[in-house]
Amino acid sequence: MISFNKTILHKDIQRFIDENLNTNISELVLKGIPFPKDIQQDILHQIESKSRSRKKLPTWFSTKNIYYPPKLNIEQTSSETTAEYKSNLIFGQSLIDLTGGFGVDTYYFSKHFKQVIHCELNQDLSKIVRHNALVLNTQNLTFYSENGLEVLKKLNQTFDWIYIDPSRRNDSKGKVFLLKDCLPNVPNHIDLLLNYSKNIMIKTSPLLDISSGINELSNVKTIQCIAVNNEVKELLWILEANYKGQISINTVDIKNDEYKEFNFIYEKEKATEVDYSLPLTYLYEPNSAILKSGAFNTLSKQLDVLKIHKHSHLYTSRELVKFPGRRFKIETVLPYNKKSYHKIIGLNQANVTTRHFPETVAQIRNKLKIKEGGKNYLFFTTNLDNLKIIIFCTKI
Repeated sequence: MISFNKTILHKDIQRFIDENLNTNISELVLKGIPFPKDIQQDILHQIESKSRSRKKLPTWFSTKNIYYPPKLNIEQTSSETTAEYKSNLIFGQSLIDLTGGFGVDTYYFSKHFKQVIHCELNQDLSKIVRHNALVLNTQNLTFYSENGLEVLKKLNQTFDWIYIDPSRRNDSKGKVFLLKDCLPNVPNHIDLLLNYSKNIMIKTSPLLDISSGINELSNVKTIQCIAVNNEVKELLWILEANYKGQISINTVDIKNDEYKEFNFIYEKEKATEVDYSLPLTYLYEPNSAILKSGAFNTLSKQLDVLKIHKHSHLYTSRELVKFPGRRFKIETVLPYNKKSYHKIIGLNQANVTTRHFPETVAQIRNKLKIKEGGKNYLFFTTNLDNLKIIIFCTKI
């Protein structure tokens, strides 16, 4: 349950919260909290949520007197890394965030728009975001603690952009992944949204199937597949009124402020023919954003690398090329059999990966008695002749 209790902002309580960010909550409860019982639970929530914000929300974490919602809201909110990235994609005079939540995306949008509206159905969460906006000295935000769709109709004005992050938690269906099952049901409200803006950005879970999303939505112009440190965090869907052209899919993997990007046209992917090869000198594994996007054929053509198998999504070449993912020097290729296993058993440690292979990493580790890590890499996969192989390589 979300609450906004201003007593929590007292300097002594804030000092206690900061002093116990690394303390186990259970130990803290046993030790005792030196404040009235009616606020002890709120203090624990602040400690838990602020601890979870250290890396995800460094601006909030390093700012005094920030008020935090329960940890679930922190888990569900965008990270600063993805919020900043998406805010740099769009600009204009006005934007309305229909599902504002903890307001991280709204905060970053406010840097690129003159007027930004934050809508949040939960009144206490809306109060929290309003308080934090003042603390962060963000002055161009307007707040409505109401249903965003109703605010849109009530204001009856056009915006340069509408942003919406539908909830993947449905009271009747639990956690859901199809857009039509999210709240609000965006596919049912596309016409309404386009009445108030020509441009819509929708954030969805990385688990949403891209082809499914395209089938559910109309006017899709661009899909952004965003990964941080090789983990896909979110999909962004850019809709434009009356757009009927080809869909551009842009992938990015963000690591230490470096953006590794790869873009392609969705409709051209299936029509692109690729060449195959047995493993050559170098091996390539695409980053998670590309794997999510499905750019398997286009990647091969654009970067002039050869696929090892239709379903392995591993690539090879004689000459080393720049590649949005991991690159390896192939040391040897072994057939998958007991004799090859005996050659590997001498290894005490290796990084094991499977691609289009019948056994799991755990099963292979159990057979070989190999610890995880080290400088050696073993790829268990299938080659173009449908033979199971082991590629022994070192990382570049």
